[in-house]
Amino acid sequence: MKKLESQRESVFTWRSLEGKARELSLLLDLAIESKDHSLKAEIESEIHKLTTQLEELETRLMLSGEYDARSTLLAIHAGAGGTESQDWAEMLLRMYLRWAEQHGYQTQILDLSPGEEAGIKSATIEVIGDYTYGYLKSEYGVHRLVRLSPFDADRARHTSFVLVEVLPEAEKDIDVKINPEDLKIETFRSSGPGGQHMQKTSTAVRITHIPTGIVATCQSQRSQYQNKESALKVLYARLLQQEQAEREEEIARLKGKRIEAGWGNQIRSYVLHPYKMVKDHRTGYETSNATSVLDGELDQFIKAFLRSEIGEEK
Repeated sequence: MKKLESQRESVFTWRSLEGKARELSLLLDLAIESKDHSLKAEIESEIHKLTTQLEELETRLMLSGEYDARSTLLAIHAGAGGTESQDWAEMLLRMYLRWAEQHGYQTQILDLSPGEEAGIKSATIEVIGDYTYGYLKSEYGVHRLVRLSPFDADRARHTSFVLVEVLPEAEKDIDVKINPEDLKIETFRSSGPGGQHMQKTSTAVRITHIPTGIVATCQSQRSQYQNKESALKVLYARLLQQEQAEREEEIARLKGKRIEAGWGNQIRSYVLHPYKMVKDHRTGYETSNATSVLDGELDQFIKAFLRSEIGEEK
C-alpha cells in the first residue's frame, strides 16, 4: 500500500506538471497573437518555476535504488586530532541540519556525544522525508577539512578528518528480524546537555546485538522508553547496512572488484586556507563558494554523484 501510494503521488505530480506546461503554452500563444507585452514577466516567472520543478523531478528519477525512497539515519564521527576534528564534526552536523531545513525535511538528533573542549565526538541524526536516503547516500565517507586552526595559538594550518555514515531507515521485522534474546539492553546516565532530570536518572540506553556485536546508543530523549525506541531504530538500520555490505562484497567478489574497507580515502575536501574550495574527489565537481556549502548548499554535489552512479551502471 505504501508503494502504491508513492506511485500514485508520482503520477499525479507528473500529470500536474504536464497540465501547467500546457496552460503556459496557451498563455504564450495568446501573448504572441495579441502582442501583449505585459504578460512577459509573468510567463518568464512561470517558466522558471516549471524548469526548477522539472530539474528536481529529473534528479529524483535517478533515485532507483532499493532503499532510496526511505528516510535516513546519518552518523558523524570525529577522527583523530582531538578538538580540531571534533569542531569539524560539529560543522558538518550543522551543514546537514541546514540542508534538511532548506528542503523542508524534519530532523531529530538521536544521539550526541559532546567534545571535551569544543565540537562533538559523534552524533546520530534522523532525517525524515521521502528520498532523503537517496539524496544523502552521496555523503557516505571521509570528509577532509584544511584551515587555519582557531584552537592553535600560532594559527597554524591544520587538516582534520570526519567519517560520515548514511543508513537507510529499516522496517522492523520486514528488512531485519531480531530475536529479543539476542539483545543486551543497558541503561546509564546521560552525559550531554538536557537538564538535571536527564543527568540524575538513568535514561540513556545502550543496546548490543550479541551475535554481531553491533552497538546502538541513545541519550537525547528525556524518557528511557523513547531512548530505547531510538536506539532500536539505529540498531535495525546498522543491521540492514551490514546485510547490504555483505551482499555488495559477494557481488564484488564474483565480479573481481576490490572494495575498500574502513576509513579509506576522503571523498571530499573542504579547503578554507590558503584559498577557498570544496572538491568532491569521486566526481571532480568543485566550487569556490565554501561558505554556502557549509551552510547546506549540497545539491550540486548530490546531483553530480547521482549522475556519476548512472554512468557507472551503464
